[in-house]
Amino acid sequence: MVLKTPFTLVIGTHNRKKGEELADLLTPLGFRVLTLDAFPNAIQVVEDGDTFAANAALKASQQAVHLGQWVLAYDSCLAVD
Repeated sequence: MVLKTPFTLVIGTHNRKKGEELADLLTPLGFRVLTLDAFPNAIQVVEDGDTFAANAALKASQQAVHLGQWVLAYDSCLAVD
């Protein structure tokens, strides 16, 4: 499905490379992809969830409410036993 009107989707990261990778995938489908760097008022979300999924949900929902934008977030890190 390709969107008829550009839909802005904010990627919940300041990582330019990750933003570019997702923009490459989503722009042809009609999305306008931005990262948190486009929003000087973006907040720092405390990642105190007990799983990667919980932290991603915290980041996406808190930034979305704060920015008034749709936000897609992820959480991944190195896990060592």
